[in-house]
Amino acid sequence: MPVMPSLPDLFRTFGRIGLLSFGGPAAQIALMHRVLVEERGWLTERQFLSALSFCMLLPGPEAMQLCTYAGWRLRGTAGGLIAGALFVLPGALVIAALAALYALYGTRPATEALLLGVKATVIVIVVQALVRLRAKALQAPGAPVIAALAFAALYLVQAPFPLVIGAAALWGWRSAQGTPHPAPPAESARNLRTIAVWAALWLAPLPLLALAGQDLLFDLAAFFAKLAVVSFGGAYAVLAYMAQEVVEIRGWLSPAQMADALGLAETTPGPLILVTQFTGQLAGHFAGGPGLAAAASLLTLWMTFTPCFLWIFAFAPHLERLLARPALQGALSAITAAVLGVIANLSLWFALNVLFAGTTRPEGWLSPVLPRIETFRPEALALALLAAVLLLGLKRSIPLTLAVTAGAGWALG
Repeated sequence: MPVMPSLPDLFRTFGRIGLLSFGGPAAQIALMHRVLVEERGWLTERQFLSALSFCMLLPGPEAMQLCTYAGWRLRGTAGGLIAGALFVLPGALVIAALAALYALYGTRPATEALLLGVKATVIVIVVQALVRLRAKALQAPGAPVIAALAFAALYLVQAPFPLVIGAAALWGWRSAQGTPHPAPPAESARNLRTIAVWAALWLAPLPLLALAGQDLLFDLAAFFAKLAVVSFGGAYAVLAYMAQEVVEIRGWLSPAQMADALGLAETTPGPLILVTQFTGQLAGHFAGGPGLAAAASLLTLWMTFTPCFLWIFAFAPHLERLLARPALQGALSAITAAVLGVIANLSLWFALNVLFAGTTRPEGWLSPVLPRIETFRPEALALALLAAVLLLGLKRSIPLTLAVTAGAGWALG
């Protein structure tokens, strides 16, 4: 029988999870299962798996939302706030420090050599995530077609990420129509009040920044709020959309800086989506120095993670009914298939920007990113092969592999 922990015990346990949550969602979920189910016995196996399925239906980082749900189930809203915040806070502090150092030293040769090893490792990490997702993503009828169409739409014609995910969800939803399902959960006054309060807290910076005339901060807040709503399928899926917007449309970062952001985010604990904080902080620094960078960093964190609490506190009471709806399951299956194509696009984009010092994009409606062959970097390929041997062949951990390849990059540089 699961027990209810005290708040200090909850704080210590979720603080430990936050500090040790390296390695991406799969490793983080495995860590939570070991601590919460096997060691503490705070959740049963069924409760944990049901919560995981529920969090996969939601936009945003599923590991952070699973952590928030566990805290909410154990100690209500206070427990959810403690668990979710402690999952994010250690990584956020490290990211803030890394972004500040990068803004000062990121263009120096020694730093670039270290980062090349990190980025080469991330190529392997993203491909590994793609392979792991493939078995789960291609089970539903038509899933390979959805994945291929999503990849083609993003890579060949630069279709907007929300449009790709929305089209997949709509197809999956419509395909499951006609299947009997339970009645939708009734909206209680308390539930509506929860949604209203958290939505108001989340979006409060937008009118304040508009009235203050803070154009860059407003644009950052609006973009990352939109990103939080469409970020189905995990961080690797949404990063392709973020790279498209941040680099090619808004010009906040260069392709090399975006690749560095993803590489450094892999070195920290906590959700990989903390790369949004790194991106916002750099954009603020380049536009207005350290003060604006700090404001942009905090604002990006707020707009990215506050809606996670909204989704959990509003919908967790209806978990069983939501999971029983075939239309939602159909939409989720189609989104999962599309995410495979999205991550394949991210893998290719990232690899091209690491293995080649320059890329080009032809004019016209077909505009794939193509490498400039004369800018090929053999040292990047050597580092990626080293990372593949360590991660896939010798089964070494991600932090150890990153340390070795960063050192090798520095030596080659």
